[in-house]
Amino acid sequence: MPLQSKAVGGSTQPLEHPIDARWLMAYAASLDDCNPRYLDTAAQTVIGHPLFPVCLEWPVILNLREIAGTGTLEAAEAARGVHASHDLHILRPIRAGDRLRTVATMTEVRAIKPGAVYTLRLDTCEADSGTLVARTYQQGIYRGVAVQGADQQCEAAPAWPLAPVPRSPQHRQFMPVSATAAHTYTECARIWNPIHTDRAVALRAGLPDIILHGTATLAMAVSRIVDQYADQDPTRVVRLGGRFSAMVRMPSTLTLETQPNGANVGFRVLTEDGNIAISQGFVTLQRAGDQAQ
Repeated sequence: MPLQSKAVGGSTQPLEHPIDARWLMAYAASLDDCNPRYLDTAAQTVIGHPLFPVCLEWPVILNLREIAGTGTLEAAEAARGVHASHDLHILRPIRAGDRLRTVATMTEVRAIKPGAVYTLRLDTCEADSGTLVARTYQQGIYRGVAVQGADQQCEAAPAWPLAPVPRSPQHRQFMPVSATAAHTYTECARIWNPIHTDRAVALRAGLPDIILHGTATLAMAVSRIVDQYADQDPTRVVRLGGRFSAMVRMPSTLTLETQPNGANVGFRVLTEDGNIAISQGFVTLQRAGDQAQ
């Protein structure tokens, strides 16, 4: 069944999430990130890793069938969906004790050669005041799925920063990925997609084995960029993103290549066999002292 372009402009029902220190700490621990801002409950209020909003967005994405025009996809077609790119805008850090509400809006559907491409805008706000905390523009592709109706767009996603492509990177470092990284990330992030932990499901989907979540790879890279370029201060991160280009097998060792340019740090992540797992990566940093706490 095709994805219908009339889905554009539709939104899911908002989902509310109480945020506690346990969840924030677990997410950081799944990345082997020991930054005390994520873990030290005695020193200060625990805050979320910059990529923590993905934990709140996942259950909303699972509810996309609420949007008219998306419920036509069969289960096998929905399973062929891939996360193609991610652009996260952070208005303030997520903190233990927050009560947040997340909603997804379909902003674009169009046909491309591999299938149907769509863009979601995911808004996470304070439950009481409605103040925006984080906004993500996420692009996905349903491989082999047609689009019914003309291409539609109700909102253009913002242009990405002109972060440099690190072909001659200033810095290169290794990121080890354990054999159980996807299982740990799944439970700590509360993001359950069986292609990451169930080998039988992954093989039926045409994958060579279970693979690491793209957001886990992205979060690992962001952790190291915060350590190296933001003096271990995650509150300086105001925007981040990248394109998911290749699968990450486990266990393996990834290579992170970075190149700073003003407020932006451009990066890419390479697999052991030289494929680009994340391309066009960027992290935008505020100057120290200018960020929201």
